[in-house]
Amino acid sequence: MAEHKYTIPRWISLLYRTGQTYIGNRLKHHEVGKGQFMFLNALYREDGLSQDEIADYLRIDKGTTAKALKKLEEQGYITRVAREDDKRFNRVFLTAKALDIKAEVRGVLTDWRSLLTEGFTEEEKDQMLTLLERMGDNAARYMKEEPLQRDEQGAVNRLQLSSEPSRGARHERPGIEGEPS
Repeated sequence: MAEHKYTIPRWISLLYRTGQTYIGNRLKHHEVGKGQFMFLNALYREDGLSQDEIADYLRIDKGTTAKALKKLEEQGYITRVAREDDKRFNRVFLTAKALDIKAEVRGVLTDWRSLLTEGFTEEEKDQMLTLLERMGDNAARYMKEEPLQRDEQGAVNRLQLSSEPSRGARHERPGIEGEPS
């Protein structure tokens, strides 16, 4: 592997933080927070999803999803309606206020993507997305497989495993191209 200035996690962190700031600044006049636009965007794709479906789609924990949706509801961007067949589950719907800013939100996200991929060929963009999807799948699989522990304050944390292979460790999963089987 070629020597690089930073590691993959460092670049991903930089992209995430910079993107949050860029998008947050562009949407702050609507009082849409840095962590809220993604929930609106998910509902722009498919209105009427349940909270659990939104959390699963975004691969975000249910607590964070509930907090973000609560704030969007307080701001008048969404409403939650209990399902007829099961009142314990809410469907989340966009309001007229959210639909009024849809083009702007989508435009900001498109502008950010264009800034990130400036000078890239279509093939490079496709390759990058394919690799990022694989990395995301690996991260999601890890989160499902690794055991949890609670710290002294009761917060849930992932166990820090030793350097010894654990269940789900990458060198124990056959069939992923480029990895030892």
